[in-house]
Amino acid sequence: MAGAAAPIQAPVGTLAPARPPSYYVRRRLVGNLPAMLGLGFIMLCTLVALLGYWVLPDNSPNANNSLVALQKQPPGLRRNILRIPLPDSARSAARVGLLGLWWGGQPLAYREVPIEPKYRTTADSLFVRPFQSYHSSSSAPVAEQGFVLTSLAKDKAVSSSPQNIAEQAISSRTYLLGTDKAGRDELSRLLLGTRISLGIGLVAVLISVVLGMAIGAVAGYVGGWVDSLLLGLMTVVWSIPGIMLVIAISLALDSKGVWTSFVAVGLTMWVDVARVVRGQMLSLREKTFVEAGRVLGLPQSRLIWRHLLPNMTGPLIVLATSNFAAAILLEAGLSFLGLGVQPPAPSWGLMVNEGFQLLGTEAGLWLTLLPGLAISLLVLSFNLLGNGLRDAYDPKTPVG
Repeated sequence: MAGAAAPIQAPVGTLAPARPPSYYVRRRLVGNLPAMLGLGFIMLCTLVALLGYWVLPDNSPNANNSLVALQKQPPGLRRNILRIPLPDSARSAARVGLLGLWWGGQPLAYREVPIEPKYRTTADSLFVRPFQSYHSSSSAPVAEQGFVLTSLAKDKAVSSSPQNIAEQAISSRTYLLGTDKAGRDELSRLLLGTRISLGIGLVAVLISVVLGMAIGAVAGYVGGWVDSLLLGLMTVVWSIPGIMLVIAISLALDSKGVWTSFVAVGLTMWVDVARVVRGQMLSLREKTFVEAGRVLGLPQSRLIWRHLLPNMTGPLIVLATSNFAAAILLEAGLSFLGLGVQPPAPSWGLMVNEGFQLLGTEAGLWLTLLPGLAISLLVLSFNLLGNGLRDAYDPKTPVG
């Protein structure tokens, strides 16, 4: 009797496992080195913006602790600072919690005076020479100033030696990137500026995506006179320069501040999103799955928000990254012109303007170069990430 036929076994390893499209998008993006470098810098800036005042050398509100004697000092400056306690009422108002420090900074509880390295103490006084940034051969030396030691002690109930009180009142401070024309720490203001740049980019992208998706989806899906009317609106807004539109919105809101700039920039960038969504909607509304939804009686709002818009995720993500970079540049330009974020907020565009006014001096070079370099690196990072996302969502791009 013939034996039963052996079952046919499929060759092992010939079929690749089924993968979702998002898997190949991630593979293409991770294999793109410039995009990953841009993403890494964006994540670093986001971390600095989230930590905020917790990591700043100068954690006063807006990093605005101004020491006029130290204005326009070069990077690497190291000076002794004498801290004179303010009255008890001011010190009580300066007490903030951890969340208060994160949100608004630490109000000053001391008056700070830059001093020369050498000082001397007596039984009840401390004598110091205030720091003078400019010395000439004909200028007389700065006279000593005396301070009563009890006025400098942190805890007046505890007796300490004059030397201990002096060492507690005097601290050494290093300005790694120097100081600006008002004597403020340039590094602290640069780091805090990431909050404004990333914040305005995020708000502008959210406003532009929500508004652009709504207008573009209605125009592309409904069609007819509604499409013509909304397309005409897009054309009119498109023809107005972005800066002029932001100025008009700021005048209409009768305000020039951080949040006004956030909203104004967002309201100028929705046209790009609306045009892309409208074009995608025109091509998708005739697809078979849309016809099937209509036959099943699905409402138009459900078809648009649950079935059509999710098919545009790739183009919208790529457009959002480019709008992020454009919003940062637009805010920097407005602040440079004095129409965006107002002093003393540490906007990078405002810092470039302050350095520009000092061009021709030694300090003007780094005060202009440092915030300008920060703007360029952040915008470049978003552009590299956007290019990488565009290639990652392209099925023709080989998987690395």
